Amino acid sequence: MNSTAYKPVVALVGRANVGKSTLFNRITRSRAALVADFSGLTRDRHYGEGRVGEHPFIAVDTGGFEPVAKDGILLEMARQTQQAIAESDVVIFLVDARAGVNAHDHEIARLLRKSGQRVFLAVNKAEGMRYGSAAAEFHELGLGEPHPISASHGDGVVDLIEHALSYLDDAAPVDLADDEPEFVVDDAEPLLTGDDAGMDEADDAAGEPVSHRIKLAIVGRPNVGKSTLINTLLGEERVIAFDMPGTTRDAIEIEFERGGVGYTLIDTAGLRRRGKVFEAVEKFSVIKTLQAIEACNVVLLMLDAQAEISDQDAHIAGFVLETGRALVVAINKWDGLDSEQRERIQREFERKLRFLSFAKMHTVSALKGQGVNALIKSVNAAHAAAFAKLSTPKLTRVLHAAVEQQQPPRKRIFRPKMRYAHQGGQNPPLIVIHGSALDAIPESYRRYLESRFRAAFKLDGTPLRIEFKSSHNPYVQGTQ
Repeated sequence: MNSTAYKPVVALVGRANVGKSTLFNRITRSRAALVADFSGLTRDRHYGEGRVGEHPFIAVDTGGFEPVAKDGILLEMARQTQQAIAESDVVIFLVDARAGVNAHDHEIARLLRKSGQRVFLAVNKAEGMRYGSAAAEFHELGLGEPHPISASHGDGVVDLIEHALSYLDDAAPVDLADDEPEFVVDDAEPLLTGDDAGMDEADDAAGEPVSHRIKLAIVGRPNVGKSTLINTLLGEERVIAFDMPGTTRDAIEIEFERGGVGYTLIDTAGLRRRGKVFEAVEKFSVIKTLQAIEACNVVLLMLDAQAEISDQDAHIAGFVLETGRALVVAINKWDGLDSEQRERIQREFERKLRFLSFAKMHTVSALKGQGVNALIKSVNAAHAAAFAKLSTPKLTRVLHAAVEQQQPPRKRIFRPKMRYAHQGGQNPPLIVIHGSALDAIPESYRRYLESRFRAAFKLDGTPLRIEFKSSHNPYVQGTQ
């Protein structure tokens, strides 16, 4: 798709549990938005791309709209929806054919009429119902002809989107790439896995300018300031930052540029330890967060300086390490500590998270923006290290120098022989060492080699994997 071509914004609006996220997933051909039989699941604005016919567009999923909310999380959700309406070209107002019209629908319709936006009324969950019975009573909302659809089955969805974007047919044609996928109403496509994510970035060498978007997942326990940091980076209240654990439930992707580098920021739900995950909604959120970690290039682990580093922080860090993602650590709310408290938290970090010695640690205030510039520099460096190109001659020279300085220990009468090394993969970097009797290499020597390779190639911020491959000896008795 031509990134310079204008794409209309289509906002999906309605009260809770009318099927907005189901419709969003349908028209964007994704499973990006959480869907379950619970009201209030979506809270922040969620963006995705779709296309129908010759028209690409941007879809915006919103939370259940409470126009008369006075305070609390419902007020913050209403503000997010009002922002989506204001920035949209077309609003699709979803109502529930099974539940019928209620006072809440009338209140939303009144606000939409006052907004001056193009509004199309979609009567969802109309599968199996006659047209008259599904749509008749919704004429009283005063928003024109109701469109019966089924977001879950796809009935009427293409006609709805075509009708909503029909005003574009009189405008100048949009420049599209030849390979742009057609919008269809098939079952949603699966999410990218960690192995798929970032494959087109593999040709970048460490230290070279970044020419693609860095996928950055921001993770941590509830209420550590993840959403506040994203709002500070963007300079706007893009996601709800509310003083209540569990405010973010979905993994929200936001495109962002800073210093000429493009990022896709992923705001994730706070991860609690398993015994604390009571609601089914939270279980969905945990799955989405773990998927975000696997699909990103760099993880930013946020800790709360005003709370002890917990076992759960260590579990999150361990999962990041297990997936092999590049990592940067930010200790937030640092501005509220005195010198004694700061020394204590640094000692805790070194004691409980010492296995993250490869990752840069920063002290920040997400609310005030302190330390954010240095944080982003470390993200860029960690990404460059994760996708670094490691030449075979230099890897082999570093290997030989390491062995010359400290040989691997013998195993009985044999000493392992390491002949050469080459790169076997990226994100994380994988170094494959060839030789004989390498199954006898102890873990302590593996760590020694890792430190030598890290120093030689400046691989800060990324896990490093070393794989040993022993060559076949044709003279060993019984082999062929």
